[in-house]
Amino acid sequence: MILPVSDNPRLTSILERIEDAAVLPRMWQVAVVNSQRAGVNDHGPTHVKIVAHNGLKILRLLGEAGVVPGVVAAQGLTFADAEVVVVLAGLLHDVGMTVHRDSHESHSLFLVHQALPRLVEGIYSPVEAVTIVHETLHAMIGHNSMQRCLTVEAGVVKVADALDMSKWRSRAIIKGGRVSIHSLSAAAIDKVAISKGETRPVRVEVTMNNSAGIFQVDNLLKHKIRHSGIAEHFEVRIRVEGEAERQHVQTFTL
Repeated sequence: MILPVSDNPRLTSILERIEDAAVLPRMWQVAVVNSQRAGVNDHGPTHVKIVAHNGLKILRLLGEAGVVPGVVAAQGLTFADAEVVVVLAGLLHDVGMTVHRDSHESHSLFLVHQALPRLVEGIYSPVEAVTIVHETLHAMIGHNSMQRCLTVEAGVVKVADALDMSKWRSRAIIKGGRVSIHSLSAAAIDKVAISKGETRPVRVEVTMNNSAGIFQVDNLLKHKIRHSGIAEHFEVRIRVEGEAERQHVQTFTL
């Protein structure tokens, strides 16, 4: 699994277990099938790996700016452990799609509560493992757009999930003829980039080829950032670069 985690031995070991067991990768593939059945954008292995990667990048930018993760502030763990929580929540937040699109966030908690202890056993002490499991569950349920995020890690996963909104996610749905504002707006997003901000720790730059992509930003991304609990750390820049549209640049903070 290609994630920049070489400097985090515990996280590296956990990811190796995920790959070796092959159960979760199969669940991600089943989630793809149910995404197509439900007519929604992709929720499979590519999506969850992008979310995990986005989350890790955001968390590290916040850390560089002095933002303290929940497991460090309240649980006596380390920043590396916060990375474990964010990456695991990113990879596991949508496994409930294997059950149903509706209430998939809650289905994910049920499935992961059974599987996650085995992934961290021996890597963490029994007491630490309890903390990692439940902090991960909180970060997972936080990706629900209406769920309050009580930790930095949960807020990071919520925003990281929203940032996977580019055109690749809707290709199968549009190809299958199931067109909606969600698929069309995703198809309008060419690129999403995360970098160090000028006025805030994290800058998000969204490049779109058509103004239909504004739906993704205004109705999904902006909403999730606003309800992340860490909105004050983000600046967002939007650019439309379609051949038939006049270029427009918008910058906002929440």
